[in-house]
Amino acid sequence: MEARSENVTWHSGAVERARRADATGGAGATVWLTGLPASGKSTIAVALEAALLDRKRAAYVLDGDNLRHGLNGNLGFSAEDRAENVRRTGEVARLFADAGVVALVSLVSPYEVDRARVRELHEAQGLPFLEVFVDTPLEECERRDPKGLFARARAGELKGMTGIDDPYEAPRSPELHLKPLEQSVDESVAALLARLGG
Repeated sequence: MEARSENVTWHSGAVERARRADATGGAGATVWLTGLPASGKSTIAVALEAALLDRKRAAYVLDGDNLRHGLNGNLGFSAEDRAENVRRTGEVARLFADAGVVALVSLVSPYEVDRARVRELHEAQGLPFLEVFVDTPLEECERRDPKGLFARARAGELKGMTGIDDPYEAPRSPELHLKPLEQSVDESVAALLARLGG
């Protein structure tokens, strides 16, 4: 779904991106962590945010569940709503990145085509976009099940659960492929910092 309002024109500011980067401690970027529910995306994003802030670099976590409390609160879990969830989140991340902030998106974003659109949005603006596959096996995600969603899906109480009765399309060529069962959170953060240049 691509929304375009009529009779509007983009209003450019007077401040160049490089000046914003100077003010925020470095260039903005979007780090898009995708993976099954309970794969560890949010844990890594939160730790990376702290590490970046420790380095005086502006960063902010855009967590999928948190966004559904407000911006995306009117969306369900149909394929169309999931696409719109990703689109809106991608637009916000792009604005953050343009402002000189490292946007840390933690979002299942199960469909490859939706993630590709967000990448294209960033590339069109000359903004860095790092797709990060948080690759935790389904069995481990079900074992963790912090919100009880997998158990509800297996009991037939919840429909459209990614990994159970809704597909997850793993990235084919992500910028970074993390395996939480083989890497600690600190190791994952170190790898991400290296990709972000610090």
